[in-house]
Amino acid sequence: MTIEQLRNHLDRFRDGDRQAFAEIYDRMKTPLFTVICRIARDRETAEDILHDLFVKLYQSPPDDTVGNPRAYIYKMARNLAVNSARRPAADELSDALADPVPPVSETAADRLDIAEGMRRLAADEAEIVSLHLYGGLTFREIAGIAGIPLGTALWKYRRAIGKLRNYLNGGNT
Repeated sequence: MTIEQLRNHLDRFRDGDRQAFAEIYDRMKTPLFTVICRIARDRETAEDILHDLFVKLYQSPPDDTVGNPRAYIYKMARNLAVNSARRPAADELSDALADPVPPVSETAADRLDIAEGMRRLAADEAEIVSLHLYGGLTFREIAGIAGIPLGTALWKYRRAIGKLRNYLNGGNT
């Protein structure tokens, strides 16, 4: 969903069109869940966070003063997931973590390998990769959400992709 489409849907929702919110939910739930799941590292926790996120959005949607509502929503998701991760939670290596949005690949084994590679990344690296690949956010948006310089976001992404590539090619990363 583009920024303009999201703004349009939010405007319609604030004007009382509940279908507009349903469309936001339908178009954003999977990429948001993927990002949350990568940060929370627990499927059940991610489901709860996604639910909380959409309840908060329903009760208080971002208004026109928010420059980029898409980045705003992803930042909300990230903050909820990070706050949840700070609390005592389920084992980080929980088998409940599944790859909710299969990457472009031919086999289930490829998807499992990529999911395992993502689990091997540091939490901040997995977050940046997920926000970019699954959330479709630009590196500038990711830097704003994570509160890091743009160059750092780019560097961490490149490093994480290198680690994933190394793991998928038989390395130990």
